[in-house]
Amino acid sequence: MNNLLDQALRTTLQKIDNASHAANRPDKAVLLAVSKMQPASAIRELAMLGQRAFGENYVQEALAKQGELEDLKLEWHLIGPLQSNKCSEAARHFDWVHSVSRIKLVEPLNRYRPENAKPLNVLIQVNIDGEASKSGCSPNEIDSIADAILQAPRLKLRGLMAIPEPSPDLEKRRSSFRQLNGLFQLLQSRHPDCDTLSMGMSDDFELAIHEGSTLVRIGSALFGARKA
Repeated sequence: MNNLLDQALRTTLQKIDNASHAANRPDKAVLLAVSKMQPASAIRELAMLGQRAFGENYVQEALAKQGELEDLKLEWHLIGPLQSNKCSEAARHFDWVHSVSRIKLVEPLNRYRPENAKPLNVLIQVNIDGEASKSGCSPNEIDSIADAILQAPRLKLRGLMAIPEPSPDLEKRRSSFRQLNGLFQLLQSRHPDCDTLSMGMSDDFELAIHEGSTLVRIGSALFGARKA
């Protein structure tokens, strides 16, 4: 067993627990281990330590790992940008999709989700800082996308996701997190079943938890920095 991985997981879970407690949260934030560019063997080791939810950015890369790790019955999250031509595989092979940013993605995700599977959990991705290079809808598009998801019987709207601009100014990130939490609360007021706010990564997840995150996406803090 990889002792470094074991220690990294323990440290990360403790930090999540501490941040959740400091924020007076009734439930601690959930850890999503971001495993893109990591081998299936590393995912297996982390799974053997108790981690069950893994996030992948690329559909094809994830499908190969899912095949190798099928015996573990893991929970798979697609967190990278979703193109229309990948909706079929995303709907059939993932438990969650975090990156629904356009209404046009809703119909194919619903159509390709197998009838005998549980509804696909989906998050609306918001481009909270209006970055031209980043995926996500604008805040004023959230309600229309949410309404489309709610009309899709094989999808389940769970909440919002965002990747704020990686500014070195933590107060700027705090402002983005706070703005997204405000949008999440508005969504919850209309749709009380929404329970997931996915924000925060390895370098800012404690700040994100303080500002309301319920799920943090952590890769390098667990697996180490990816090789260039």
